[in-house]
Amino acid sequence: MTDIQEKIAAGLEQAFASHGFAEPNVDTLRDAAGVSLRTLYKYLPSRADMVMAALEHRHRRYMEHVLDDLPADPGEARSALMERVGAWMQTEAAHGCLFHGAVAADPENPAVRALLTRHKHEVAERAAAATDLVGQDVALLLILEGLTQSWPLHGAQAVAAAKRLAAALAAGHP
Repeated sequence: MTDIQEKIAAGLEQAFASHGFAEPNVDTLRDAAGVSLRTLYKYLPSRADMVMAALEHRHRRYMEHVLDDLPADPGEARSALMERVGAWMQTEAAHGCLFHGAVAADPENPAVRALLTRHKHEVAERAAAATDLVGQDVALLLILEGLTQSWPLHGAQAVAAAKRLAAALAAGHP
């Protein structure tokens, strides 16, 4: 990805995260991308392409922020994972999961649905491997998704509850 493509994707991600997928018009998206309309359409010729670029950018940032360089100890990794999801929610996603928002805005779009599926699968797989919960991927993802959905209402309490649930899962007491 070139620097200009990265800049455009980052701007679009922020526009969709701030305004949702239905509200921003092309002028808002162009301004968020920080490029001319001609340049925006050169790299992303349709709104669907813009949505996909924004979501791909979000995916890379989420994976880096939440899952890269977790502690080697599985217990510490579980705790760090929940803390990082809480921090992500506080700074990046106070309104919930951008991927779910994209699917809700365009439920018949197979590309958006496939990206949601891929994102959640990669999160579950990497999180399970880092926390020594391989084979419990779905259960761990359920905890992470619950944390994501309940964070706007409960904040730090949701993080603490997710830590307890992950520890119970690891101990074999789901």
